[in-house]
Amino acid sequence: MTRWNEDVDEVQAVSPDITDETNALPAKYFTDPDVWEMEKEKVFSRYWVYAGHENCIPDAGDYFTRTVGDKQVIVARDEDGDVRAFYNVCAHRGSKMVADTPMTDPGNMGRIQCPYHLWTYDLDGDLRSTPRSFEEASLNPDLDDSDVAGLDPDENGLLEVRTDSIGPLVFLNFADDPPLSLAEQAGKLKTRLESLPLEEYQHARRYVSEVACNWKTFGGNYSECDHCQANHQDWITGIQLDESALEVNDYHWVLHYTHEEDVEDELRIHDEHEAQFHYFWPNFTVNMYGTADGYGTYIVDPIDEERFQLIADYYFAEPELTEAEEEFVRTSRQLQEEDFELVERQYEGLRSGALGQGQLGPNEHTLHRFHRLAQEAYNA
Repeated sequence: MTRWNEDVDEVQAVSPDITDETNALPAKYFTDPDVWEMEKEKVFSRYWVYAGHENCIPDAGDYFTRTVGDKQVIVARDEDGDVRAFYNVCAHRGSKMVADTPMTDPGNMGRIQCPYHLWTYDLDGDLRSTPRSFEEASLNPDLDDSDVAGLDPDENGLLEVRTDSIGPLVFLNFADDPPLSLAEQAGKLKTRLESLPLEEYQHARRYVSEVACNWKTFGGNYSECDHCQANHQDWITGIQLDESALEVNDYHWVLHYTHEEDVEDELRIHDEHEAQFHYFWPNFTVNMYGTADGYGTYIVDPIDEERFQLIADYYFAEPELTEAEEEFVRTSRQLQEEDFELVERQYEGLRSGALGQGQLGPNEHTLHRFHRLAQEAYNA
């Protein structure tokens, strides 16, 4: 039974049984600003989220920033070659220290320095120095120098954020005690990605798009291809949708698409004769195209409850693309723009307030898993 907002039927939590009529997230979870505030803590501060690609920061001191909700971190390679992440917040008075720095245009620094009062930190986060005026009492007539204790560099360093990696892909977790390790959250996705030579490929293109809809609307669209025949006419050429398969795991799902004609081996990063589109809860995808010797990733980054940013990155053997690779990226970009139109149109409908709770078909089990994970996070 469709649940329109006519005060007749009340919405309910997402049923674990996809055959139940309440198998979808109620519409308010896409449009209510209070839900986005809840998601900052219950989703994006609890689960592992993608930070960036470590190939972009190969040398000690290389860094980029990554913003997740209200939190921003500095992702940097330290003197030992390890990739670490610190809140972009000075221990002195809480100032933001470094400017926004995308992974695609990384910076380099010998130490992390706050420009406000020049507190300076080593790349391992330890406090290196403070201005002399901070440690001397001469500017305060009520104190002698002996009254001023020195700062322990270990106890006054930067606040570190937990990191872990799958191949060259670096992930963050803001929780003090994460409910899952990255290996537990990724499951067989970790094994599958680590079997591929992802680190041998270089970043070649990035497209950043702001889209006028809730992030989960795009996540749901990515998780099914029932809309493809009607809306992606160019892309489905050569794709055998009838032979596609959907694989659902605990925190990720995969859409496998076979090609009508087998593609040449050198055009695939993986061994299987198919394209694979992996969605990793809550907001990251890895795309194995099957017709290009490379791979792509999407970050589905919420801005607020009614806007998100799609960050699309492409990796190939060389950053300078061949004409065939350029054409492949153009087609991929066209696919994104077609999807933006679809999800913005869906969001206009959700925002109208007419629909209380949608309903999923039995074939939309990847989308059902997505909605169930959101519901479970809200209930935790």
